[in-house]
Amino acid sequence: MYAVVLALHILVSIFLILVVLLQTGKGGDIASAFGGSGSQAVFGPRGASNVLSKATTWSAVVFMLTSLGLFFLSQPGGSSVMESAPEPVPVETPAAPEVPEQAPAGEAPSDQGGTPAAESPAEGETAPAGQPEQAPAPGE
Repeated sequence: MYAVVLALHILVSIFLILVVLLQTGKGGDIASAFGGSGSQAVFGPRGASNVLSKATTWSAVVFMLTSLGLFFLSQPGGSSVMESAPEPVPVETPAAPEVPEQAPAGEAPSDQGGTPAAESPAEGETAPAGQPEQAPAPGE
């Protein structure tokens, strides 16, 4: 239905342009613009309308009706460009680093839930790679 109305609209548009261009002007010289036409009315003498003016009127009416028809046929309820778009991919945010709980003042920190305490290697063992060797505490 939309294609039929669109084709009619295009044909009427072309016909309307041609009919308007074929009409002759009504006293369209520069003198009439400044009141030099004397006895003529503002829009020229009122006479019987000819075939071209009737064709212009009817093609203008059909042009307006097809314009309204195209407007109502293109209203929502049909398909939309956004309906065929893929769903957006959710962006994952990096998790915040976990901060160990701090012990209140005066209490010793506990090993529960925190990072494991680094143990010093026993005598004769070497420290794991990437960790400096720790000197034994005095008195050991």
